[in-house]
Amino acid sequence: MKIRSDIVRMYRDIHSWVGIVCGLGLFIAFYAGAITMFEGPLNRWASEPRLFAEHTPLEKTPELVEKVLAEYPQVADRYEITLDAGLVDRPARVMWNVGPRGAATTYYAELAEDGSLQVHTEGPSAAGQLVDDIHQQVGILLDHDIAMPIVGIVSLMYFIALVSGVIVLLPTLIKDLFILRIGKNLKRMWLDFHNALGLFSLPFHIIMALTAVVFAFHDLFYISQWTLLEKNGRPEVHEEVHEHREILAPQQIVARLEEQAPGFIPLYMQFHYEEDHGMELLVSGNNPRHGTRAPNYGIAAVDPYTGDLTVTDYMPGEQNGWSATLTSFFSLHFGNFGGSPVRWLYFLLGLAGAVLFYTGNLLWIETHRKKRRKGYEHLEVKQTGGSKFLGALTVGISFGCIAGISATIASAKALPLWTEAVATWHTGIYYAVFFLACAWAFYRGAAKGAVDLLYASALATLLIPAASVLSAIVPGFGWNHGGSTYLIDIVAIVGAGCFVFLARKTLKRIHSAPEDSIWYVGKVVPEASQPHPQQVAENASGA
Repeated sequence: MKIRSDIVRMYRDIHSWVGIVCGLGLFIAFYAGAITMFEGPLNRWASEPRLFAEHTPLEKTPELVEKVLAEYPQVADRYEITLDAGLVDRPARVMWNVGPRGAATTYYAELAEDGSLQVHTEGPSAAGQLVDDIHQQVGILLDHDIAMPIVGIVSLMYFIALVSGVIVLLPTLIKDLFILRIGKNLKRMWLDFHNALGLFSLPFHIIMALTAVVFAFHDLFYISQWTLLEKNGRPEVHEEVHEHREILAPQQIVARLEEQAPGFIPLYMQFHYEEDHGMELLVSGNNPRHGTRAPNYGIAAVDPYTGDLTVTDYMPGEQNGWSATLTSFFSLHFGNFGGSPVRWLYFLLGLAGAVLFYTGNLLWIETHRKKRRKGYEHLEVKQTGGSKFLGALTVGISFGCIAGISATIASAKALPLWTEAVATWHTGIYYAVFFLACAWAFYRGAAKGAVDLLYASALATLLIPAASVLSAIVPGFGWNHGGSTYLIDIVAIVGAGCFVFLARKTLKRIHSAPEDSIWYVGKVVPEASQPHPQQVAENASGA
């Protein structure tokens, strides 16, 4: 395909600069997002065994709720009932939160064998949720409502980078599509790899870019929609207030849902009280044949007094065309369709995306250096301060994210032994490692820093299976679930091996880098090969 060279050059500049601006945030989003594909096994690995021997039978739940409300009357306004006993993040039949959002304490309640009330505040590990938060906010340490519009802007720019990158490749697409030139020109090889990786994973990246925009701005979309409805007149909805009526028992509500939506599998119920029309109920669940609005569930609004479905906009299998279309964006982003094969595919594509953004920044630095040499080959060209800054920033943020996530996950089994503020410590560990890695990259430079931080990432990742080994052989240290949680340890060992391999390759690259490369650290001449001073003097006199 023939495209004018000036147009290609313009789009190449757009692709480069937009990629540089957004690439580091996207690296964090893609790496953390890849890990969230296995958030379930990760939460099980990181969380303590069951707080209670077994769940209260579902038919005894009204008795449990009655005792909870008698001892904790404030819970009447909002509480949850777990229906699926296998949910790691909901280890009790009844749960409720006390305190402001983000700093609330979660309470878990069950009935003992003698019928007495048992209440605990220790819950699942916060490690999985932290990784998810890092993914959603690309590591930005701001309130969620402030961070998400920033993420939305980054996602829009990301889409621009994708389009411009494709336009740049079009003239040589057929010729270079399957070419990977392996040889002494490492920069050329990495550019071929970068282009092929980006092109073959393009559909995935387009999905991620567009769905991330929907996530970031969908609240604004809803506000605009409701404003328009208010302006044009909205039909009045008269809610029926149920006074002096009993709420149906959980098993009765489940039975009514089975009648109305046979394919829907309820997971848990959320009760909350509204003064205008009494108690309201949201039932979270899934339908294997349909996508869901959240990573693992959809939501149905149910009348708790009759069991009738009232709102199905977010209920898988019961949505209208518009809601189902919107949900498809969420499903494509979460990869919550197709079972384990799709999750593994998304995991690998997420890691590949992180590699794409890392190599993109470093390739720009190397290419920019060669551009500055053009026409001045006889002059010495060195890396600019800006190039060194960008190189160190790329290395620090990328491997700081990797090492930080590995370190905070590895600490999950030990933290409950030392502190009650587990969630705060998880956040502190991640950001401490992250900022320390960034500082180290600037102190050592991009080349040496990359080698050091790759080894540090390998060590931090190996701490994950090490924690599992310690929990198995040291009494009182953590816990060991076995079974599916071994997947976490195996992936961590493979990941650590990859980091060691990359560290050795980077070290080899340093030894062969030209003097004007970002990877150049200086040539060290062995002492044995240096000429003796007397020989130098003799040569000089002979000359």
